[in-house]
Amino acid sequence: MNVVIAPDSFKGSLSAIQASEIMGKAIKSVDADSQAVLKPMADGGEGTLESFLASTDGVRIALTCTGPLGEKIDTTYGIIDSNTAVIECASIAGLVQVPEDKRNPDFTTTFGIGEAMLDALDEGCTSIVLGLGGSATNDGGLGMLLALGMKAWNVNGEEVGPFGKDVQHITGVSFEAIDKRLSHTDIKVACDVDNPLCGERGATSVYGPQKGLPTEKIMPYDNALNQYGKAVESALNKQLQNVAGAGAAGGLGFALLAIDGKLVSGAKLLADTMNVEKEIRDADLVLTGEGRSDEQTLYGKAPGYIASLAKHYQVPVVLVSGSLDGDLDTLREYFTGCFSIVNKPISLEKCMEQAEKLLYEQTKQVVHLIRCLENHQRA
Repeated sequence: MNVVIAPDSFKGSLSAIQASEIMGKAIKSVDADSQAVLKPMADGGEGTLESFLASTDGVRIALTCTGPLGEKIDTTYGIIDSNTAVIECASIAGLVQVPEDKRNPDFTTTFGIGEAMLDALDEGCTSIVLGLGGSATNDGGLGMLLALGMKAWNVNGEEVGPFGKDVQHITGVSFEAIDKRLSHTDIKVACDVDNPLCGERGATSVYGPQKGLPTEKIMPYDNALNQYGKAVESALNKQLQNVAGAGAAGGLGFALLAIDGKLVSGAKLLADTMNVEKEIRDADLVLTGEGRSDEQTLYGKAPGYIASLAKHYQVPVVLVSGSLDGDLDTLREYFTGCFSIVNKPISLEKCMEQAEKLLYEQTKQVVHLIRCLENHQRA
């Protein structure tokens, strides 16, 4: 039996690489002759860089840059195919990097992401892939653009700073001094949301509260992003605010559109890099999973994309997740079967602690069932 194993991470418990390895061992314990093809997935958030490096001969580049709170941090990005940089925004301006008591978009910035892009250009990269998930910011990508050379000023003609709070003071911008190498750089943006920059579905209204933005600041922030967005659009003579995905990562999607970035499905981008479609086409079974699954799994999430590929090639695909919620009938339109790794009453804390064992045992159960059904059909 040829099995493709393509899970996302089980957030807080297992990386996608760990999950795929555990599932592979479970399959071998049931069927030693099976072939397990490991394709750890991601959709642009945490784990994107690890998945790219695990599936290519890429190298990890050490970098000291500006963190989400404006401090210097040590982080990494990757270079694959000798000239493509892979930058994971969650490891530079990520929410997990900011203690809960300091989460406030007023004081977070994407400046370090721009610094990472400049470092990649210095390394000779002509292509950049950015994963947008998990940001702590709501600065509309202001920090990143300033790091790349854009100028922004207030009503008094003074240059503004790179933090979220500085967006509300912007009355004009200029791209004349932005790094010229960007015009010759292919920028792909792994993005799994379609929000515009502003409005009820915009960056601030939808994602601001989870980043620490008080309710009373949502409208002023949204208005400030709109004013900033108009200044950028005027300088470039482009209409970008309402492009699907402009509101990703607190408006970082908008800023990347401004420098001709192309917003694409993160899961598809990674799958294409790893030739996942070819492996699924030739598979007998596909296994995928994530920490929590519901109807949203089908909209831009890695397991949903894997399921769509399997369905296209009429290959059975099984979802094994930390928990299942919502309308499972909707999930079963794409997945052959949906299973939770929880096999008894257990607290969330215990479940996360025992995720490795629970995933291993549930994968064994699934594969054992499938083998029994195959043997019965042959009899």
